[in-house]
Amino acid sequence: MRSWHASLPIALLISSGALAETAPDPEKLITPTIVESVGEWLSNPIVSLSINAQNDLRGALSQAEIDTLDGQWREEREADDKPLISATLSAPLSIYLLRVQANSLGLYPEIFVMDANGLNVGQSAITGDYWQGDEAKFQKTYPNGPEAVFIDAAEWDEDRKIWRAQLNMSVTDPDTGKVIGAATVEFNLTELQRRQSPNS
Repeated sequence: MRSWHASLPIALLISSGALAETAPDPEKLITPTIVESVGEWLSNPIVSLSINAQNDLRGALSQAEIDTLDGQWREEREADDKPLISATLSAPLSIYLLRVQANSLGLYPEIFVMDANGLNVGQSAITGDYWQGDEAKFQKTYPNGPEAVFIDAAEWDEDRKIWRAQLNMSVTDPDTGKVIGAATVEFNLTELQRRQSPNS
C-alpha cells in the first residue's frame, strides 16, 4: 500500500497546474478604489520632483540617444561596474518605491516610474531594460492625458507560482496638472485575490 507521502508531490503539481490555467481577471481585482490608493502614494512630492528633475536634465531625447542609454543599461546588468543602474537604484525615488513595495507585504512585486521619454526615473528593483517607451505601459498612459490608466493582462510567474498583472498610470505635476511621466505597479494577483476573499 502506497503512503500518502508518495502521492503528495503529484497532488501539488496538479494543484499548481490547475492554478496556472485559471487566470484571474486583473480588471476585476484591481478596482477603482485600489487604483485611487496607488494614486495617493504616487502623489508623494518625491515622485513628481524626481520626474521633473530628470525631464529638465534630459529634455526631449532622440531615439538614438534613448537607444544608447537603454543599451548601456542592458550591458551593465551583466557587468561588475554599474554606474547608470547604481545611480538609478540609489536615487531617493527608488528608495521611496522600495519602501512602498516592502510595506505592501507581497502585494507589489515591482514598481517603477518613467519620465517623459519613457526612461526609468526610479524603481524598486532592477528592470530588464531602461526604456519603456516602446511598450504599452507607456504608450497607453503618458500620451493619453492625466487620467490615463491601463491594466495589462495577467501573466503566470512560474518561479513564484503566482499570477501577476501591471497597473499603469500617467503621473501629473501637482502644480500644473500636466502629464510628466508614467508609473507601473505590478500586482501579485494571487495575493490580491486572497485578500479580497471573504474568508481571508
